[in-house]
Amino acid sequence: MPLPSTITIDGPAAAGKSALGERLAERLKYLYFDTGVLYRAVAWLALQRGIAPSDEAGLSKLAQEADITVDKPNVSDGRQYTVSVEGKDVTWLIRGIDVEQVVSPVAAVPGVREALKQRQRQIGLQGHVVLVGRDIGTVVLPEADLKIYLTASPEVRAKRRYDEIRARGEPADYEQILAAMKERDRIDSQRAVAPLKPAPDAVVIDTDHLTIEQELKIVQRLMRQWAKKSSARLPASSSPSSSASSPAGR
Repeated sequence: MPLPSTITIDGPAAAGKSALGERLAERLKYLYFDTGVLYRAVAWLALQRGIAPSDEAGLSKLAQEADITVDKPNVSDGRQYTVSVEGKDVTWLIRGIDVEQVVSPVAAVPGVREALKQRQRQIGLQGHVVLVGRDIGTVVLPEADLKIYLTASPEVRAKRRYDEIRARGEPADYEQILAAMKERDRIDSQRAVAPLKPAPDAVVIDTDHLTIEQELKIVQRLMRQWAKKSSARLPASSSPSSSASSPAGR
């Protein structure tokens, strides 16, 4: 059975993109890449260097020159990957409330988005990948085979982020997180460049009352539908085995 070679999962913060993307990539034996960590890394580095969110030239230069790497986990602390900036492990630092409060205005800077878009697109075009972000299906990889858009209420998403922080043994304030979440939604959806919105051909999934297993079942059904349509488009002399498929599909 042919499988979509590129799958994008977009949506607002804490809608469940990372959890679904990681599990899906693991099941398909695909590369999993959370593109949002690049913007968080730039935002974190900007804070360290005292570059204001309003300094578009400074942020654009930073995004172009920053040494940011995303690798497989090297510590067993629940992380999905290890993010390093200038050689420093910042995997959990980029999840702090200080970064949460500035990442949206930083990500809204056209120069920042353009610099990071090219890094994201290069990875996506390799195929056999699940990319998670906010504008992957609309801007970064509009030709992706299967596009998914996850959503959930701000209250549910804030509770998820609160639980995530508390699980790491760190202090957290639910109301502060909720306020930051709503402000980030406002900025992300209203920015002039690549605003947060579903791609016209994306399937929207509300995760308010869904478990990760239920989400996976929905996506698996979508993949079967994609495979059926893909097979129907193949010439009569072609066989499904000639189409893009993952190692799991062989």
